[in-house]
This record gives sequence, C-alpha cells and structure tokens, in this order.
Amino acid sequence: MADKISTREAYGKALVELGKENKDVVVLDADLSKSTKTVNFSREFPERFFDMGIAEQNMMGTAAGLAAAGKIPFASTFAVFATGRTYDQVRNSIAYPALNVAVAASHAGITVGEDGASHQALEDIALMRVLPNMTVFVPADGPQTEAAVRAAVEINGPVYIRLGRPKIPVLYGDNFEFIPGKAVKAREGKDVTIIACGLMVSYALEAADQLEKEEGVSAAVLDMHTIKPLDAASIVEAARETGAVVTAEEHSIIGGLGSAVAETLGETLPVPMMRVGMPDLFGESGKPDELIENYGMSASNINAVVKEVLTRKK
Repeated sequence: MADKISTREAYGKALVELGKENKDVVVLDADLSKSTKTVNFSREFPERFFDMGIAEQNMMGTAAGLAAAGKIPFASTFAVFATGRTYDQVRNSIAYPALNVAVAASHAGITVGEDGASHQALEDIALMRVLPNMTVFVPADGPQTEAAVRAAVEINGPVYIRLGRPKIPVLYGDNFEFIPGKAVKAREGKDVTIIACGLMVSYALEAADQLEKEEGVSAAVLDMHTIKPLDAASIVEAARETGAVVTAEEHSIIGGLGSAVAETLGETLPVPMMRVGMPDLFGESGKPDELIENYGMSASNINAVVKEVLTRKK
C-alpha cells in the first residue's frame, strides 16, 4: 500500500489506452480537462475529444446523441456538476433510453478539500443509484479504476464512475479481476464486517489492522466497488458469517452505500449495523485528511463505530 495514485489519474490513463484500442471511444469534458485528466486523451486523439465549455447540461445531451449514433462517449466533469447540474439530462436523455454513456465524475466527496461545500459532492451516489438502467462504480484505487473504465465500455447501458481528487493507496495489482456487481473480499475476518467503497476501503483496511492489534477484533473488509447492481449475496453472506456490519463511505450516510446495505439486510437478514460516512451536513473548506477526521470518517472513527456495533451484537 506504499504507492499512491488518484483515481482521476488512473481514469486519464485508461482513456488513452482505450482510445488506441477502440476508435468509437470519444471523450467530452466541461472545461475541466486538466483536472479530470481527460487532457491526456485530448492530446492523443484531438479529433475524438470535445470540450463543451461550462455547459454541462449540453454536454450530457451531446453525449446521448453520440451514443445513439453508435459511439461510446465518456462525459467528464466534477461530480457535483455531473449529477446535480445535469440531473434532468442524465435522467431523461441517458438513463431513460438506456444509452451507452459513461459519466465519469471526478472530485467527488469531502476530499475535494479546499474547494469547499459548493464543490463537495456528497449526494451523487444517491442520485445515480436511484435511476433505472444506471450502473454505479466507486473504485477503491488506480488499478480498480482502470478496470472499471474498461468494464464501462462493455456494459450495455449508462454507467456512473465516481472518481476522486487526492492520491490514495494502491490496493490491487494490475492483473486485478474486476467483475461488475461482485464485491471483493479485501480482508478475512470473523467478528464484524466493514463494507466500504472508494477511498474508504483503505481506511477500512487500516482500521481492521488496528482493531486486530489493539483489541483482538477480527474484522473482515468487503470492497463494494459496485453500488448498483449491488452484490446482495455477498452482503448477506458476510452478515451471516460475522453477525455485525459497519459501512464506510465518503458520501452522505443517507442514500449511498450505507443505505443500500441497510435496505438489503433489513429485508433479508437483520443484524446489528452502523454507518460511517458524512453526517447530514454540508462540508467546509479544509485539507482532505483534516476533513475526513473532522466529519468522522477516519480509521480511528471506523474503529469506534465497530466497537459500538460489537456491543450491540453481544
């Protein structure tokens, strides 16, 4: 876990590779290509890159048109714009006709940092997972991001890929097998299961190591890289094996991974469960690590919640 790369950087790399392999791949951006890393694609394939300017709604409509014409468009901007500003276009022009558009949204979550509340997308997973036909990926590291981008090309329908700004630990090798809708058992354990997505997977693994060393608690970690379709079977299996569940996400605790897991367990196998994520608040400007700590999403915060849920298990 020594190497670090941002998922947006991995996305930019994957786009270039895909562009070389598939002439139908096109990329659209909303005047943020240096930040979203689509600038790499624009340099390699200028004739297949479209800078739509600060007109995100128009970008989604154009992406829908390109998909209807047989192209495979990746539409990129910050997550707060990709899901909030363009919701009507994503819903009615992309999801409703089930077009092959990949909405690759970077700078998601509280770790956008200094840009503050206006740019910290903390509700995007909720908005996207509620749409019929939409697949939702939240990759945990660079290699998983590259695999998710490749998977998006093969999926018949719209895909939302949630990407982040900061460099995060590399958890998987380049030969990592990414199966959409199939969670990854990142760590074995018998006392509790931590189900995490995105950069919170690395925090969950850190928390699990601390719990074992300091408390003798054996915590399994399940990497739920696909929020929709959700791997309900793995969630139920984990709940049955460990008897307690904690979810961890860099997203509001309302409507995201935690809600999806709670819905699944509530209908199939209720066990003691708690959620780690952004409280029902807007964020603020600050350094990413400080914000993660301030809003209760660090490894130590996960530890505290695990201890609490284990008391309920007893």
